[in-house]
Amino acid sequence: MTDIAFYHLQRSNLEAVLPKLLGRTMDAGKRAVVIAASEERAESLNSLLWAQDPGGWLPHGSATDGHAEDQPIWLTTKDENPNNATFLFLTDGVSGASLEGYERCFDLFDGRDEDAVAAARQRWKTLKSEGHDLTYWQQNEQGKWEEKAG
Repeated sequence: MTDIAFYHLQRSNLEAVLPKLLGRTMDAGKRAVVIAASEERAESLNSLLWAQDPGGWLPHGSATDGHAEDQPIWLTTKDENPNNATFLFLTDGVSGASLEGYERCFDLFDGRDEDAVAAARQRWKTLKSEGHDLTYWQQNEQGKWEEKAG
C-alpha cells in the first residue's frame, strides 16, 4: 500500500513548499510525478522549478519539454507515470490518481481555502477507508512541519 502524506499549507504556498519536497525527493534518489489541475498550472510549476536557486537546481520536465522517461521529475495534468517515479505529488485538489506503483504520495492543499480543506478531508476519509497508511502534516507558527495525525 502507498504511504500518503497530507500537507496542510497554511504559512507557505505550494510554490514555496513543492521545490523543497522535490529537493528531498532527489536527495533520496527517487523520481517524482507532480500532477497539477491544469496545463497552465503545470507550466507555471515548470517555470518555477527552472527559476529556483541555481545551487538547488531540480532536473525536471513537462509535456512541452518532452522526453518524459528521462526526467527525474515529471510535471503533468494526467494520471500517468512515464518516468517510472516512486513518489507522487498531488496539487490543486487533484484526486482520483492511481496510486499503484508509488511508494509515497504527497497531497498538498491550501489550508487558507475552506473548500480545499473540505475536499482534502473527503480525500482523507476515502483513502483511509481503502486501507492506506495516512499522515497529516501541518505548519506551526514558525513554519516548521509537525505531524498531527497518522
